[in-house]
Amino acid sequence: MTAPVTAALRQSGQFFGFCLSALRAIGRRPFQAAEFVRQAWFISSVSILPAALVSIPFGAVISLQLGSLVSQLGAQSFTGAASVLAVVREAGPIVTALIVAGAGGSAICADLGSRKIREELDAMQVLGIDPVQRLVAPRVLASMLVAVLLNGLVSVVGVTGGYLFTVILQGGTPGAYLASFQALGQLPDLAVGEIKALLFGATAALVAAYQGMTARGGPKGVGDAVNRSVVLTFMLLFALNFVVTAVYFQLVPQKGT
Repeated sequence: MTAPVTAALRQSGQFFGFCLSALRAIGRRPFQAAEFVRQAWFISSVSILPAALVSIPFGAVISLQLGSLVSQLGAQSFTGAASVLAVVREAGPIVTALIVAGAGGSAICADLGSRKIREELDAMQVLGIDPVQRLVAPRVLASMLVAVLLNGLVSVVGVTGGYLFTVILQGGTPGAYLASFQALGQLPDLAVGEIKALLFGATAALVAAYQGMTARGGPKGVGDAVNRSVVLTFMLLFALNFVVTAVYFQLVPQKGT
């Protein structure tokens, strides 16, 4: 019983130290601008279309569920406000994080894992090149940037999908749906959504990079590292989402009706 606990604590400590090293490497010169642009383009290219397609049913389901609920409560005029809050503050960052972790994070882990088993990372250290600064820092920054931008796209597409499904399927009034946006929403709701996306993007990249750079056992080890990175990232994202939401509710007064 003691050995698994000790191993888990050791892995957690090593991951925490890796995160500190990666964050310190971000501000260290020379900055790998070309690698940053290349990774940002790659992550965005594999994430934009899936994120847009997933956000449409997310917004539709939220609108359908909320529309049914508020109609029972006699508050149909607040359907738009509740839908926008749910998409912008919760669903948007979660969808963004899942897509970035599943598409971009797995690619980061596979790339670094293949470099690890080919001993490229060891060769870089022998040459005096820090792999964390050269490879990890640009990927973390690229993931953070893409997650923030992608969250805006997901929010717009999700709100649009919710609007269409509410107006077309549930017979809602377009004017009432749009006019209720500011009834419950406020600017900090958008800000916390972007902050969540930023943190989620950094978490996905850090977990993927750590799992890739510690992969062992040849190609099978790389595949196992990719699986671990996706699972661990999802678990950390939901835990982090709960913490950020709880802190936000304590710090920002909510808008009442």
